[in-house]
Amino acid sequence: MRHHNGASDRLRALLARIPGLAPAEPPAVYLRSPPDLPDDPAPRLDPGPSGAKTLALVAVIAALAAAGYLWMARPRPEPAQAPSPATLSPPPITTQAAAQVVVDVSGKVRRPGVFTLPNGARVADAIKAAGGVRPGTATGALNLARKVVDGEQIPVGIRAPTPEAPAPSTSGAPGTPIDLNTATADQLDSALPGVGPVLAQRIVAYRTQHGGFRTVDQLQEVSGIGNRRFTDLKPLVRV
Repeated sequence: MRHHNGASDRLRALLARIPGLAPAEPPAVYLRSPPDLPDDPAPRLDPGPSGAKTLALVAVIAALAAAGYLWMARPRPEPAQAPSPATLSPPPITTQAAAQVVVDVSGKVRRPGVFTLPNGARVADAIKAAGGVRPGTATGALNLARKVVDGEQIPVGIRAPTPEAPAPSTSGAPGTPIDLNTATADQLDSALPGVGPVLAQRIVAYRTQHGGFRTVDQLQEVSGIGNRRFTDLKPLVRV
């Protein structure tokens, strides 16, 4: 601008020296402002590759934190309380007498004697408890599968006493009366008519529970012996 103003002054002074020429004002110089440029749009945020990774990591951490909060805030069931000892019902008491039976194993076994067996044991179990039969011994007609009765005697390999010959009797009953307190179940089964293995075991069981028969009439108290059967058996037994 200074160089332009100096040239104008020198031109004006030169024209003033020429006669007849009036100094004229040099044309004004107007400066035009540059055209208005459109406003620049707002700059866009470009995080770049590293920035994108950082944002993704932040999003993952935020999601994990939210999931952890929801997990910790979930409703939890209360643990069940153990019942107090006072509310527990005691186990049923089983007496030893009801769970066991005592039998006498005699005859041709390795260890004859009295043995305690569990309730429901068989004759074979009693023989096994006595060490088994001796070599060459046969059990004969002994029912090995029969359940034993508490207090009974089991003769193994020996023959039951043979009833003596019928003796004259005013009652006319055949044979000699058999002792209810000493006869075995097998002897009662073989000597008394109408008395099988089951009824013979009941007679022995009654004798054991009541300490023996005191009178023949007590035979009527054995289950399975009615009036008619007792009438038939009374002449054949004694105490």
